[in-house]
Amino acid sequence: MDRNVVDFRLAPDDLSAIRFGVSPGHELCHAVRVLQRPAEHPLQWGWLRTVRDRVPREPFDLLALLIGVDGYFPDFLTATPGWDLTPADEGARLREVPLGPLGVDLGKMVDRSEGARRAALLRMREQPARTRALVADAWTDVWDALLAPVWPQLERLLRADIAVRARRVTSEGLAGMARGLHPAVTWHGDGVRVLLRKHGEVLDCRGSGLVLVPSVMNGHGCSVLTEPPAQPTLFYPALGVTAAWARDPGSSADALGALVGPARAGILLAAHHPRTTSQVAADHALAASTASHHLRVLREAGLVASTRDGARVLHVRTPLGEAVVGGSL
Repeated sequence: MDRNVVDFRLAPDDLSAIRFGVSPGHELCHAVRVLQRPAEHPLQWGWLRTVRDRVPREPFDLLALLIGVDGYFPDFLTATPGWDLTPADEGARLREVPLGPLGVDLGKMVDRSEGARRAALLRMREQPARTRALVADAWTDVWDALLAPVWPQLERLLRADIAVRARRVTSEGLAGMARGLHPAVTWHGDGVRVLLRKHGEVLDCRGSGLVLVPSVMNGHGCSVLTEPPAQPTLFYPALGVTAAWARDPGSSADALGALVGPARAGILLAAHHPRTTSQVAADHALAASTASHHLRVLREAGLVASTRDGARVLHVRTPLGEAVVGGSL
């Protein structure tokens, strides 16, 4: 086995072995790295222009010390990614991280550091309860300043990527989807292999499965989570990330409106949760007949799916709709 390859062993063609998730914690950790080395991240320059004047200095410095500029960062900073994982969930979880694993992760960072940074990390490891509280507070402050204002745009890109990948599973199978994640990712008959710079490992994921997580802030390559209690996880760069991804939702709606019309753009942008025709009409100040007409046009274009739930009909974006929304951002 290549010492720089992580091999996630799966049952061949087991669709249930792979699921997708989002990770606010992973995005924030890489946002901290982007701010430390902005010249290396040109796709984030539009976002950087919006946040560089509001970085909370002391909380940011604490996270930068902990995360570093490259390579491994502490596993406890990211929960197991999930479809419904929210930034609030991630922040609350940090306050309850078990002190034992926190100390282990800090020890790994100590081993990877030297000089003043190593001394500071040693002090943090000696007071784990205090460190946990300080890190949780810093995480919240930095999140609120840097990513909360653009989370709607960022989350749409993540979910659009997932929708495209899920569609590829149905049309190309697991192998076709996995091979398209990143040049460093390959599919072999028994699972997913990832070429990394400094780490190699073989994991039997036939009982736990593998979580695939797109990332907007980390556009350089892939990373993995392999140590329990985390579920085996592969992070990869999301599709459709351009330097304009963080532009305000109003300009995104204008761009999508030029394609499908302002009313339909508004309906499509809000269609990430199932809604009835009456709810769509109320949310967008439309007559029910007008809302029904716009939904029919979007449905016929393959951008919205309508399904019956008892007496109700619910409308939600399709994978193609997710991709269109993500592309407009």
